[in-house]
Amino acid sequence: MKKLSIFCVLCIFFISCKDDTKPTKKDTAQSIQQYTIEQMMDNESVSGGSFSPDKSKLLIRSNRSGIFNMYTIPVKGGEYTPITASDSVSVYSISFFPEDERILYRMDNNGDEIFHLFVKNTDGTAQELTTTAGARASFAGWSKDKKSFFYQSNERDKRFMDLYEMDIATFTPKLMFKNEDGYSIESISDDKSYLALGKSINTNDSNLFVYDMASKKFTNVNEKLSANDAEEFSSDNASLYYTTDADGEFSYLMKFNIAAGTHEKVLEKSWDIMGSYITDKGTYRVTYINEDAKNAIEITKVATGKPLELPDFGSKSITNVGFSRDESMMRMYVGGSNTPSNLYVYDLATKKLTQLTNTLNKAVNIDDLVTAKVIRYKSFDDTEIPAIYYLPKQASANKKVPALVWVHGGPGGQSRQSFSALVQYLTNHGYAILAVNNRGSSGYGKTFYKMDDLNHGEGDLQDCVEGKNWLAQQAEIDSDKIGIIGGSYGGYMTMAALTYTPEAFQVGVNIFGVTNWIRTLKSIPPWWESYKESLYKELGNPNTKDSVRLKRISPLFHTNKVTKPLMVLQGAKDPRVLQVESDEIVAGVKKNGVPVEYVLFEDEGHGFVKKENQIEAYSRILSFLDKYLKKKEEFKD
Repeated sequence: MKKLSIFCVLCIFFISCKDDTKPTKKDTAQSIQQYTIEQMMDNESVSGGSFSPDKSKLLIRSNRSGIFNMYTIPVKGGEYTPITASDSVSVYSISFFPEDERILYRMDNNGDEIFHLFVKNTDGTAQELTTTAGARASFAGWSKDKKSFFYQSNERDKRFMDLYEMDIATFTPKLMFKNEDGYSIESISDDKSYLALGKSINTNDSNLFVYDMASKKFTNVNEKLSANDAEEFSSDNASLYYTTDADGEFSYLMKFNIAAGTHEKVLEKSWDIMGSYITDKGTYRVTYINEDAKNAIEITKVATGKPLELPDFGSKSITNVGFSRDESMMRMYVGGSNTPSNLYVYDLATKKLTQLTNTLNKAVNIDDLVTAKVIRYKSFDDTEIPAIYYLPKQASANKKVPALVWVHGGPGGQSRQSFSALVQYLTNHGYAILAVNNRGSSGYGKTFYKMDDLNHGEGDLQDCVEGKNWLAQQAEIDSDKIGIIGGSYGGYMTMAALTYTPEAFQVGVNIFGVTNWIRTLKSIPPWWESYKESLYKELGNPNTKDSVRLKRISPLFHTNKVTKPLMVLQGAKDPRVLQVESDEIVAGVKKNGVPVEYVLFEDEGHGFVKKENQIEAYSRILSFLDKYLKKKEEFKD
C-alpha cells in the first residue's frame, strides 16, 4: 500500500526548481493587477479523461457549474456536452463502458465519503448499482473480457472492503474475496486467478501477498520490513510488478515471478517511483516519479526501452496521461504551480497535439501569478527541511510583505506541484507563503518519513518554527508579520504552534484540523480498521498509556496558552476530523479573550468542494489576515 496520509486531503502542490539565490536589497518589486476572489475562483478544475469506444470524445469531470459534474468533449476540440447537471452533490466520472457509451460514475453525500456506484445509460436514465445504505463502494477495474467490472465494498462488514465482480449485462454482483483480516486489495490478474493483497504494518511499511484464488494460498512477496505496493500483474498472469523500498531510501520497481519465487529489478530512480503500468496492448510503460515534490512522468516503449517522444511544454509539466484502448491516442494534463492543468489529446501517429480546455479565467493574466521555488533550510537539529516558496511579485526589500508558513495534511503528506487558487489569491494580495515539508513528510526517503513517529507536535513543529525563522531572514519579508496556516494535519500543526510556541506566529488559520488526538483516534471511520494499528504505531494508542502523551500534544486541553488571533474552518459532514474538534477549540480559545473567527459549512466534508463555499472560505481567510496580520489590529486581552 502507498504510504499513509490518512488525514490528508488539503495538500497543496507546487512546481519544483531549486533556488540558491541570496536575498538582495535591490528593489525588484513588480506592478501587478490584484484579483477578486470571484475572478481567482472562476478557473476550472478538470480531471479524468476516459476515451469513448470510438475515440471520438473524452469523458471528464469539471466544476465549471460550481460543483463537479460529468461532461464529454470531442477529441478534435469543441464545446462540452453536459452528462449530469447536479446542483447539490458532486458527480465524479469513472469511465465509459469498454464497448458502449454507458458511463460508470460515483457520488457521496456532500463529503461524507460514503461513495456509491452508478451507471448513466445511453438513453439518459441513471441507475444506482451499489444500494446498501451506509456502505462504501470503490471501482477496482474492468475485466479483461470487458463483460464485468470489479469493485470493493464494506457492505458485509463496515470495517473491511470485500472484492466483488459485477456483470455489466445484468448488474448482478458476485462476491470474489471475503476480506476478513483487513487486507488492502491492490491488483487482480487478468485471468482472475490471483489477487495482490497488502497488509499494513505501520504507516510506511506493509507486507504484500500474492493470493491464489483456487488454492487459497498466500505467498509473501517480500520478507523484508519495507513499503511494498502492487502495481499490476503481467499480461501472462505469471508475474507481479510491485514497488518497494526494501534496499534503499526510495521506492523502486520490481518484478516477482510467482511460480519460481524469484525477483527482478525493473526500474530505479533517485526518487520514489509512485506508480508504473504497461498499457493494455503492451506497447508502452508509464511511470510516475515524485521528483523533489514534482510529478515527473516517464513513458518508454516496452519493445525497445526507448522513451516516447512527447511535446515540449516549456516550464509547464505533464502531470497525468492516459491512452485510448488501441493506443493510437493519448490524453494528457499539463500545468504548473502558476496555472491550473489543461487537457490535451496527442495523436501518436501524426504527432498532432490538440488543446481541449482553457481552465485559467481569461480575466486573470498568468504573468500576475507566482511560480514556486524549492528552498531548503536547516532545522534545530541540523536536519535539512525542504520547502516550497511563493514570493509575491510586488515584494522587495523596500516593500516588505507579511508571510505565512503553510503546513500540508497527513501525517505523511507533502506539499507538491499543482495550481492552488488559495495560494495564488493570497500571494496576489501580498502574502508570501512557505509550504514546509517538515520531518515526516513523504517523498524524501523512508528515514525522513519516519522521523516524526511518536514525535508529533514536537520535532515537526520545530521544523515549522525554523521555517518561520527562515522567512524572517529574507529581505522581502516583514519579520514581525508571519502567521501559520494548514489543513487537516496541517490544521493540527497550526493549533500546536499557537498553543506550544505562542510567540512564534502572529496569527493562525486552522482548516479542519485535529485538536484532540484521543477522540480522533478513537472515532476514526470504521473502514479505516485495517490501518488503525498503523496509525497507533505512528501517533500512539489512545487506549493505552500513550493517551498521556496524546493529551499532552492535543491543543484542546491547553487552550489557555493561545494568545494570538485564530480562524477555524470546518465541514459539518467531515468523517475524518469531526465538527466537535473545531467547535470545542473555538469555544476554548474564546475564553482567553482572543479574537476567533469560525466558518462552518453544513454541506462539506474533509475538503471544500463547492465553489461558492471556496469563495466564502478564501475571502474570509484574506479578510482575517488583512485585519490581524497585515495591519496587526490590536485587541484587548
